[in-house]
Amino acid sequence: MQLSLAFVVEALGGALRGDPHLEITGLAPLESAGPTHIGFLSNPRYQAQLRATRAGCVIVSAALQDMAPAGTALIVTDNPYLYFARLTQLWRKHQNAGVVPGVHPSAVVDPQASVDSTASVGPLCVVERGARIGAGSVLKSRVTVGEDCVVGARCILHAGVVIGADGFGFAPDGGRWVKIEQLGAVRIGDDVEIGANTCIDRGALQDTVIEDGVKLDNLIQIGHNVHIGANTAMAGCVGVAGSAHIGANCTVGGGAVVLGHLTIAAGVNISAATVVTKSISKPGHYTGVFPLDDNASWERNAATLKQLHTLRDRIKILEKENKA
Repeated sequence: MQLSLAFVVEALGGALRGDPHLEITGLAPLESAGPTHIGFLSNPRYQAQLRATRAGCVIVSAALQDMAPAGTALIVTDNPYLYFARLTQLWRKHQNAGVVPGVHPSAVVDPQASVDSTASVGPLCVVERGARIGAGSVLKSRVTVGEDCVVGARCILHAGVVIGADGFGFAPDGGRWVKIEQLGAVRIGDDVEIGANTCIDRGALQDTVIEDGVKLDNLIQIGHNVHIGANTAMAGCVGVAGSAHIGANCTVGGGAVVLGHLTIAAGVNISAATVVTKSISKPGHYTGVFPLDDNASWERNAATLKQLHTLRDRIKILEKENKA
């Protein structure tokens, strides 16, 4: 497949410096791109790659355009990374005819489920009783949407996603556990993308809610009755315990954990591997990671941490004695 630079700029905008008739055969990183490839540079730290690139065209900001090798075509734009994202969509659209609507013959759709005629349900998917799949949504292979769960419009659910499994609810009874039936469902808004093998549990009484524009990576666990606000993004292996409420436009780094029944304000950024143990009421960047060290040093530091409470009390006593 080939797209001319003139076609790209006409579709996506930007200021073209170079031959509009140049045919692009692929997208590639700057360090490996060839004369018929298009790449991008958004981070000034990698400008050395721009100076050395053999790419036929580079998407770049105005501040960095003069660093490109002579003869390299440029598409100058305010946000090269966003432009590149839109270019990948344009490329995929023209690379194939797009996703074909319909239900794969191997999928199982309950007669009482509703699948929009423009949605695509892939191989070995299961859509259970009362579930609803919205317009333009794509369910890749082996996706399961449980009973009464709702998937909005233009969502993408990657392979192995499970929507609406039972939440983890049990009552203790003399050393045994009695199951609490999970009577809620899952409601997913529009334009949500959910990565492979991510699980979103149904609510115990009320629904688990994923608002519009949320992006979830692979292998994420969302517990029952969790509420995730619009346009929040989570990286792989995040775990969110039951009844946590996460605001809009948050980011959660890979492997982070949010404990149950906490409230996270809108605009919060949580670093990878952080364990959130209390509610966060103000937007900002939060980190709680014990630094990597050799094992012997780590054990000494961990032992010291256990003594901090005692040391604090001793300091308070000394402060009182000094004041006296």
